[in-house]
Amino acid sequence: MYMKKSVLRNYAKLLATVGIKVKKGQDVIINAGIDQPEFIKTLVEECYKAGAADVRVEWNYQPLAKVNAKYRSLETMSKVHDWELAKLEHQAKTLPARLHIVSDDPDGMKGIDQEKLAAASKARYPVTKPYSDRMKNRQQWCIAAVPGEAWARKVFPGLTKNQAVEKLWQAIIHTSRADNDPIAAWEEHNADLKKRYDYLNSLGIVSLEYKSSNGTDFRVGLMPESVFHGGGETTRSGDFFNPNIPSEEVFTTPKKGQADGVVYATMPLSYQGELIENFSITFKDGRACEVHAEKNEELLKKMINMDEGAAYLGECALVPYTSPINEMGILFYNTLFDENASCHLALGAGFCDAVRDYEKLTIEECREKGVNDSMIHVDFMIGSADLSIFANTADGRRIQIFKDGVWNF
Repeated sequence: MYMKKSVLRNYAKLLATVGIKVKKGQDVIINAGIDQPEFIKTLVEECYKAGAADVRVEWNYQPLAKVNAKYRSLETMSKVHDWELAKLEHQAKTLPARLHIVSDDPDGMKGIDQEKLAAASKARYPVTKPYSDRMKNRQQWCIAAVPGEAWARKVFPGLTKNQAVEKLWQAIIHTSRADNDPIAAWEEHNADLKKRYDYLNSLGIVSLEYKSSNGTDFRVGLMPESVFHGGGETTRSGDFFNPNIPSEEVFTTPKKGQADGVVYATMPLSYQGELIENFSITFKDGRACEVHAEKNEELLKKMINMDEGAAYLGECALVPYTSPINEMGILFYNTLFDENASCHLALGAGFCDAVRDYEKLTIEECREKGVNDSMIHVDFMIGSADLSIFANTADGRRIQIFKDGVWNF
């Protein structure tokens, strides 16, 4: 049985009106693979119905990206062309809403020279960073998914191509709360997440402690101005949007330089089109100082050495082990979904909007308070069925906020 067109249209409407929540007269940029062109056409139409003035689709094709990465020289890959800068300048001025639709093969870049990819990214980043900084927290954006054939076969290896794609569609729709009345479901979901982060923000938390029987024993400090968020976010100009569909997390940004101990990943990490599996990271004085992995340890080391900030934390996210995604029992091999199956941390860039009253601060002032800066932001999962998390407060209390992997309030 194929997914009903009415369900897919409701999903597209959800992404346009709740995900990016496009404003009347606003431009929209959709970045997508060529796996589900009919759905992308529907998504474009729903953006126009929501009030978009101009919707542009930027198509990508992972096998072509692999060919380019193989044959292009490092010099060619590192160059930022004038037309790219003109495009970024236009976007920084017009602030289009952005939809990123993921569908890539988790192993799609296997065999490519990751060192060359990393070197090219490092070379391009300082050139493009001023433009991305100008757009940070000023435009709505959303990451969502559609099934790609190779991705579906990875998740459901025992099924035929069509069966796997259909089953992945069903999983995406269900975990995105898009199978019945998506807009009402997200209003309720956002309200529940808000109650949880409001409670956490009332405690005055200065640090979090994580312990699990798998060996995780870790403490991370927060800024005095750190605040928790979840579900929807608000731009500097007050536009509400939902950046991740699905999303089950309540998260904050820790203080750079305050993280000590070891954490063990509980799910594989898909990075640069390859999987890093069964790994641990040890932190000292905030920095990842030691890593081990059964598979792709060298890739993990390259990741934390991408720049000065890549070895520091940018996010602490709380997700109950009983989340709808985890209860499906599916390993998606995709961070958008797997990060919402359990608690996770992120290496790299932190979030300025996780600083209280960030609207009154510049990006530089947020970083001075302890928000980490990096060219990467990579989530990895550490949640388990027996994970305990304690919150230490400014007035000396020690409150258990997670017990046996789930909320303790």
